[in-house]
Amino acid sequence: MNHVRNGNEIYQSMVETILDCAIFMLDVEGRVVSWNAGAERIKGYRSAEIIGRHFSVFYPPEDARSGKPERELVTAADRSRFEDQGWRVRKDGARFWAHIVITAMRNGAGELQGFVNLTRDLTEQKRTEDELRRSQERFQRAVESAPNAMMMVNRTGRIEMLNLQAECVFGYSRDELLGQPVEMLLPERYRRYHPKHRLFFFAEPRSRPMGAGRDLYALRKDGREFPVEIGLNPIETAEGSMVLAAIVDITERKQKEDELRRSQERFQRVVEWVPNAILMVNRRGQIEMINLQAERIFGYSRAELLGQSIEMLVPERLRRQHVGFRTLLFAGPDEARPMGAGRDLYGVRKDGSEFPVEIGLNPIEVDDRAMVLASIADITDRKQKEEQIRTDLKEKDALIREIHHRVKNNLQIVDSMLHLLSAKIDDKAVLDAVKDCQNRIQSMALIHHMLYQSNDFAKVDFSRFLESLAPALITAYGVDPNRIAVSIDAAPVLLPMDAAIPCGQVANELLTNAFKHAFPQGRRGNIAVDLTQDAKGDVVLSVMDDGVGIADDIDVTQPATLGLQLVNLLTGQLGGTLSVQRTAPTRIVLQFPGEGRQIRAAAERTDVQPAHK
Repeated sequence: MNHVRNGNEIYQSMVETILDCAIFMLDVEGRVVSWNAGAERIKGYRSAEIIGRHFSVFYPPEDARSGKPERELVTAADRSRFEDQGWRVRKDGARFWAHIVITAMRNGAGELQGFVNLTRDLTEQKRTEDELRRSQERFQRAVESAPNAMMMVNRTGRIEMLNLQAECVFGYSRDELLGQPVEMLLPERYRRYHPKHRLFFFAEPRSRPMGAGRDLYALRKDGREFPVEIGLNPIETAEGSMVLAAIVDITERKQKEDELRRSQERFQRVVEWVPNAILMVNRRGQIEMINLQAERIFGYSRAELLGQSIEMLVPERLRRQHVGFRTLLFAGPDEARPMGAGRDLYGVRKDGSEFPVEIGLNPIEVDDRAMVLASIADITDRKQKEEQIRTDLKEKDALIREIHHRVKNNLQIVDSMLHLLSAKIDDKAVLDAVKDCQNRIQSMALIHHMLYQSNDFAKVDFSRFLESLAPALITAYGVDPNRIAVSIDAAPVLLPMDAAIPCGQVANELLTNAFKHAFPQGRRGNIAVDLTQDAKGDVVLSVMDDGVGIADDIDVTQPATLGLQLVNLLTGQLGGTLSVQRTAPTRIVLQFPGEGRQIRAAAERTDVQPAHK
C-alpha cells in the first residue's frame, strides 16, 4: 500500500509541476476539484479562486449559454473521452485557442466519478498556421487574379501551377497543362535549347527577365505563335525550388498604335450611329465630342456644341445645381450610373423648348484624362404613353365604379318591386319569404355599394359590411334593440368579390335566423358577431346568441328550410366548413380559406355541417 501511495504522490507531484499543460479534475457536475500550476499559468486563476466553480467559466459566453460545456461532458461520459479544439477564455477575459481532452474517470464498478481535463494553449501555433494559410491564400489569389499569365515550374520543367490568365493566353485548360513539360508551350525550334536555359537558371536562381535582347515567342494550343515577355522569380516551396514565370503577351503592345487608331475609329462609328445622343464631357464641363443624334435632339450643329459648357443644354432653372452634380460625379467612384434617379430630368433645345430625358453616365479615361460619356435619350414619347396609360386606368376605374353602382341600383329596383308585391300578399308565410328575399338582395346590393364607394374594386372590407348589415336587418325585422342587443367585433378582413357575396349571404341568413327564432315570446338576449383571420389566412365568421338554442329533435345535418340550404350551399361555394354548438350559448362558425389560399373543391370536403333553426 505504501508503494501505491508513494506512486500516487509522485504522479500528483508531476502533474502539479507541469507548466505547459493545464491539468485539472472535475466532479460529475463539471465543478473544478483540482488545479495544477499549468492551469494557473494558462487560465490565470489561482487554485483558491477556481476550486468549486463550474468549468463553463473557461468558455466564451456564447458557448456557455448554448450549453456547450455540458454537452462535452455528456460526450466524454458516453464515449469515455472527448477531444476538441476551440476558443477558451482566461481569467482576464482574453481568448486563447486551446486543444482540449476530457477523459471520464470511473471506479471499479464502472460508476462515473468525474473527469480529467487536459488543456494546451495552441494560440501561437494557430496564429502561425493561420498566418501561413493566409499567406498561401494571398499568394494563390495574387497569382490567380494577376493580369498576366502565371506559371510555376519545377526543376524538371514540369508545370506545377498556373492561373486563369494562363489558360486564356495559351488556350489550354488547367488539367491539360498541370504536370506537363513547359516546353510544350514553346515553338518547335526553341524546344531543344530550353532545358539548358532552365538548368542555368536553377544554378543561379534570382529574379530576372528571360531572353533579354532577344525576341521570345510562345505557342498556343491552336498552333499560333505570339510574342511574349517573361519574368522569372525563384520560389522555395515544401516540394523544393521552383520558378514562377510571369508571361505577358505583347502582341497588342507591338500593334498598339494601329489597334488604337482602329479602336478609335470603331468607337467613333459606334457612337455616331447609336440611337441616343452621346456627349463626352471633361472635368471643366466642356463638351469634347458629340454624335449625330445629339445634333438632331438638341438642334445644334457639332461646331456650335464642341468646346461649350454642357450646362447650355440644361434648363436655366437647373444649371446652378447641375454644376454641383458634375463636380460630385468626377469626385466619386469610376462606375456607370443613371443620372437623377428618382427625379424628372429635362434638356433644353436650341429653340428653348424643354423635353424630358433619361441620362446614363459612364466615366472613361481618354489620354490619361478623366471624362464622362453621357448617353441621353429623349423620352417625350414614353412620357406621353405613360400619361395615356394613367388616363386609361382612370377611365377603367370609373367604368368599374359605374358597373357596381348600376348593379346596386338594379338590385334595389328588384327590392322595390318585391316591396310593392308584398303589399298585395295576405299570406304571412309568403310575405315572410318575400321579406327574406328582400334582405338577401339588400345584402348583395350593400356589397356592391361598398365597392362603388371604395378605391379598391377587387376587395370588400367585410368588417364594414357587417357593421352595415346588422342595423339594416334590425330595421327590416322590427327588432327592439332594448330587448335584443347586437354586438359586432370584426377585424378588418378584405375579401375578394367572389368570396364577399356568398359570405355576406351566410351572415345575412345566420343573423336572420337568430332574430326570427332565438328569442320567442318577447324573450331578451344578446347576439354577437365576430370576424377574424387566423395565421394560416383562414377567415372565421362566428354568430352567437344566448337564446333558446337548437332543439334536440332538429336534425342539423339535413336542413329543410331554404335559408339553411342556402347556408350549406354557400359554405360549399366558399370551400369552407360549418361548426354548430346547439346551446349555452348557441354558436355557428363558418371557416373558409382567405385570399391567397387554394380553395378546396366541394367534392373533396366531408366535414361540412348545416346551420340550425
